[in-house]
Amino acid sequence: MAIRMPRIIKKTSTAGNVPKGHFAVYVGEKQKKRFVIPISFLSQPLFQDLLSQAEEEFGFNHPMGGVTIPCSEDVFINLTSRLSRF
Repeated sequence: MAIRMPRIIKKTSTAGNVPKGHFAVYVGEKQKKRFVIPISFLSQPLFQDLLSQAEEEFGFNHPMGGVTIPCSEDVFINLTSRLSRF
């Protein structure tokens, strides 16, 4: 049985190197990590729920300067791996 890894690119730098068709988000409860994920995730209801939570917590003033997702890194990776199957 194979393990499918999500098509996300974890970046530790804050450089603006985002491939076409992707966008950067910051994830984590205390220590924020930057992930670059496909734009196609935006159309998925599960990801839209995360964005709604981010809007409720941060509004449009995200502390990292980009979209900050208010969940643990483990939850985010689990969700994105499920979205990658679609």
